[in-house]
Amino acid sequence: MRLTFREFELPLRHVFTISRSSTRTIRTLIVELEHDGLRGFGETGEDEFYGASIAKMKESLEAVRPLIESRPPCEPAELWAELAPKFGGNTFAQCALDQAVWDLWGKVQGSPVWRLWGLDASRLPVTDYTIGIDQVDVMVGKMEEFPGWPVYKIKLGTPQDLEIVGRLRHHSDAVFRVDANCAWTADEALRNARALKLLGVEFIEQPLPREDWDGMRRLFRQSALPIIADESCQTEPDVDRCAECFHGVNVKLVKCGGLTPAKRMIDHARSLGMKTMVGCMVESTVSISANAQLLPLLDYADIDGALLLGEDIASGVRIDAGRVILPEENGCGVRLLR
Repeated sequence: MRLTFREFELPLRHVFTISRSSTRTIRTLIVELEHDGLRGFGETGEDEFYGASIAKMKESLEAVRPLIESRPPCEPAELWAELAPKFGGNTFAQCALDQAVWDLWGKVQGSPVWRLWGLDASRLPVTDYTIGIDQVDVMVGKMEEFPGWPVYKIKLGTPQDLEIVGRLRHHSDAVFRVDANCAWTADEALRNARALKLLGVEFIEQPLPREDWDGMRRLFRQSALPIIADESCQTEPDVDRCAECFHGVNVKLVKCGGLTPAKRMIDHARSLGMKTMVGCMVESTVSISANAQLLPLLDYADIDGALLLGEDIASGVRIDAGRVILPEENGCGVRLLR
């Protein structure tokens, strides 16, 4: 296999704000693996909160280049296990490579990845569309750009959180989900959950700081709405700990190291009776198409990252009013557009 990678800086459709940060553009790294004319693609983006920089990711990928380029395509889970110690916990770089390996492996095998896993893609959960924090009128406008969406995810973490959701409710009868990105206390979360339930909210994602396990155990027992882990569920060992503190987990590929561990995390969470979800960062259709391979295993999906971009760089999975349309091509079905 031959390993190459390229950097892109992608403008967003709107400034994207969550409780801890705002961004106008994303810097992303596309990893390409080529073998006998077939190409597999993976992606990872910079994220200051998780200490993920393009420079660190490229350094990690260069360290495994000799091992990658000395062999033909092989079963991705075996390769992931062999290379994991060499990444030193750099899951963002590991994720991009693992996505590319699965995309290439599926193309070599002549099958979509979900079918290689023996999954049934006839019934897939819809994906929400995310509304970042802004002035309420602007948030309404963002929602109206994607009318008729079955589910909207609303970012919260302001003094006006309940007012925001109440105002948005006047403009849509869709299901709402809310994500506070660690911004609330346990007392706030309990109060807000009661009010949000009356506003048609389905669940709350990561209301408390990721290390507040005592507070999350309290919410797990007392909350009027289900609580879904995000920042508290990053890698495989976190699933067991979340089982007594959350009703479900949101698995993100960049945080756990790719499709290989993500599928294991989802399978394990399901075995523990937890709800399962896959989420994304703001990212292109390269990574979104990898995320989509997991949809048959999920209760909820949040894979709208490419819709938040002003310009995409790839084709693959398509999304039509929340309905995810898997590509006809093999692997993850990804092609770069530039």
